[in-house]
Amino acid sequence: MPGRIPDRDITAIREQTRIEDIVGEYVALRRAGADSLKGLCPFHDEKTPSFHVRPNHGHFHCFGCGEGGDVYSFLQKQEHVSFVEAVQQLADRIGYQIHYEGGGTAIIRDRGTRARLVAANAAAQKFYAQQLESPEAAPARDYLKKRDFDAAVAAQFGCGYAPAGWDTMTKHLLSQGFEFGELEAAGLSKQGRKGPIDRFHRRLLWPIRNLGGDIIGFGARKIFDDDNLGKYMNTPETMLYKKSQVLFGLDHAKKNIAKGHQVVIVEGYTDVMAMHLAGVTTAVASCGTAFGEDHLALLRRLMMDDSYFRGEVIYTFDGDDAGVAAALKAFEGEQSIAGQTFVAIAPDGMDPCELRQNNGDAAVRDLIARRVPMFEFAIKTLIAAHDLDTAEGRVHALREAVPVVARIKDIALRDEYARQLAGWVGWEDVGQVLSRVREEGGRFARATGNGARGERVTSMRRQRPEAQSEPLMTRPIATDPRLWPQREALKAALQYPAIAGTVFDSLPVECFTETAYASIRTVMADLGGTSSGMGGAEWVDAVHNSIDDPVVGPLVTELAVEALPVAEDNIPRYISSVMARLQEVWVGAQIADIKSRLRRMAPGEDPDGYNAVFGDLVALEAYRRSLLEQAVDPGA
Repeated sequence: MPGRIPDRDITAIREQTRIEDIVGEYVALRRAGADSLKGLCPFHDEKTPSFHVRPNHGHFHCFGCGEGGDVYSFLQKQEHVSFVEAVQQLADRIGYQIHYEGGGTAIIRDRGTRARLVAANAAAQKFYAQQLESPEAAPARDYLKKRDFDAAVAAQFGCGYAPAGWDTMTKHLLSQGFEFGELEAAGLSKQGRKGPIDRFHRRLLWPIRNLGGDIIGFGARKIFDDDNLGKYMNTPETMLYKKSQVLFGLDHAKKNIAKGHQVVIVEGYTDVMAMHLAGVTTAVASCGTAFGEDHLALLRRLMMDDSYFRGEVIYTFDGDDAGVAAALKAFEGEQSIAGQTFVAIAPDGMDPCELRQNNGDAAVRDLIARRVPMFEFAIKTLIAAHDLDTAEGRVHALREAVPVVARIKDIALRDEYARQLAGWVGWEDVGQVLSRVREEGGRFARATGNGARGERVTSMRRQRPEAQSEPLMTRPIATDPRLWPQREALKAALQYPAIAGTVFDSLPVECFTETAYASIRTVMADLGGTSSGMGGAEWVDAVHNSIDDPVVGPLVTELAVEALPVAEDNIPRYISSVMARLQEVWVGAQIADIKSRLRRMAPGEDPDGYNAVFGDLVALEAYRRSLLEQAVDPGA
């Protein structure tokens, strides 16, 4: 029996391991200054990244939940392993040979621990993969071939076959030194009437892996008609396998999800395979349960969707009914990423696997390219049930759709969909629809207690931003993606007034839709703007001392010390892009208003007036395009 691991080995393994590489397998990290990376904490659900990693120090800390430590601590907390197992895992990863004190170099194998369960699953997958080549597995191979998956694809996704014998796999693993208790704890075997038996029989299998790549369970599909145990079976809940927290295909997709800030949710294992083979390498599927909040939290950490530009979740469904049901769920509960959620439904009720079979890889890629916003999909589906060619039909469509639109928590998004609803229904008075949605939204907020702050902000935006002492002033959420350009522009003007310069001074106060931000912008203008000649502490103190509001005053200090998310030599370009982005958002709002006016105008009745407004639209669109060329992703 090996002895204890010496301190020198523990230290050497820690020093030779890059903590950012280990943590990066579970969390999308991005640069947050010198020797600092940040991401969404894997130990508690959060929307704003408070989890920081210091590569040079080899430590992590979450300012939200307080978890922290070194790379060993991270593995222990994330994988629920002992300290010894964490050391051994990292030693295996870097090829380091541990010299146990009082023993040899063998690896400790504690019966029943997580490491043994992982090893049992890996051995089972190898066994199942070999069985897929057997004569008995011909129907399973035919199932894959009919869906255009050859042997190479089956190997790529680790497909296997569970043989017909009651205990064939169990006996095989017992012969390799595993104990029945370990196989039972891993969900591979169970106790039968006459002894241990396999959990899966005569089924096509897919291994399910965690973010670290370890096999933690299996999904099994029936192949034979006389199999009466259900179409799909999965590993039961175990120390390793928590169905609400695992996604099939995530080990293949995680890097592209983090890189592209996009994930495609499909319904089956073969759909994941079809998507990846067609080039949609961000596809995943839930395993034995519906896609839920725990899955979403896992993906958020990979996508890092706290940024203004990041995070896109695309759901694919077999048919309209499922799509509508899922889309309408977006109006319930948490809507933090609902505005970045899309729906893609293949024609004729086909799933992605069938679409690839019938129409090829390009059709699968086009399906994702033609995604529509989930809110839009849900609203259009509701109004499509009515005859919009009649006045009665339009009235009924509005009555049904207005309460749904009113439940969108993002106020700006809600108002925009209210305007679009008027156009989709063909209602001439856009203002009337907008008013009804706002009234319904207010009633919903009061009835549920949700969105109260949003309603208060809406009322504040109708007031003059100069009223700093207004008691309804609220502190804006620092990570609100809608307000990102406003916050960054103010930070730039406070910290680098010479660079922000005349471009910032030329921005109208209307660009700052958040009341607290608008108040700071107004005070800056009253002091002479960035061209006042003040800078550094003098400039910040002047702005701060001109505001007596207990909320906005401290906000000035916060903006003055909060770092810009770029290296020092990229600051001028970053500030320029922020200003362009803020202008683009403002111009976009003007474009939306003009388009709304055009929908209400009749070209035949006033062609000159219509053409004049249309000309304004063309000019603004061109200006907006030029601004978009200047605006860049701040994380790039």
